[in-house]
Amino acid sequence: MEINNQIHSTAVVDPSCFIGEGTRVWHFSHICEGAKIGADCSLGQNTFVSGGVVMGARVKVQNNVSLYDGITIEDDVFLGPSCVLTNISNPRSQVVRKALYEKTWIRRGATIGANATVVCGVTIGRYAFVGAGAVIRSDVPDYAMMLGVPAIQSGWMSRHGHKLNFDDKGVAACPESKLRYQLEGGKVRCLDLIEENPLPEELASGKGNYQDYKREGA
Repeated sequence: MEINNQIHSTAVVDPSCFIGEGTRVWHFSHICEGAKIGADCSLGQNTFVSGGVVMGARVKVQNNVSLYDGITIEDDVFLGPSCVLTNISNPRSQVVRKALYEKTWIRRGATIGANATVVCGVTIGRYAFVGAGAVIRSDVPDYAMMLGVPAIQSGWMSRHGHKLNFDDKGVAACPESKLRYQLEGGKVRCLDLIEENPLPEELASGKGNYQDYKREGA
């Protein structure tokens, strides 16, 4: 069966990789043999995907991102420009550790901001939000907002990427989508949608910019 995707003429796509329907691969990118990339993804200019990478559907990889063996990326993840994901904690040129790549798991809907670094061996939870330039060295909970070097949790973010302000009952509403969230036992869950389900079509387009909603909630 022929798969309809868009591969720029300057991109290098090795044999025996899989690139899903509707996925776009832009200038000067390299997809290695064995890589598995889902449907409707976008891989920006100068991206590299190693053969052991598994990527879900609707993932957006911005320019200058390299994905190495050991990385698994679920659906709807956003990887910002020039973010870094490693696969060996203690690299040495003299010591070969090709059989010792450490696993990194980026779960559904998470965002890794521009120039952020994710040190290998961690799990980034569903809909977590890693701010630009942050350095992640340990697991990140679902919906957590992580900022700084090293990154610390600075709150919780909705699926639409807005900070959640919980009331005395542990309930918060996203200012954009109006979806409600519950904070209980140090964990956040959405009350109106199952985490593994995609957004309904009517909620899948933004209605305003971040700063406007931030001012409204001040």
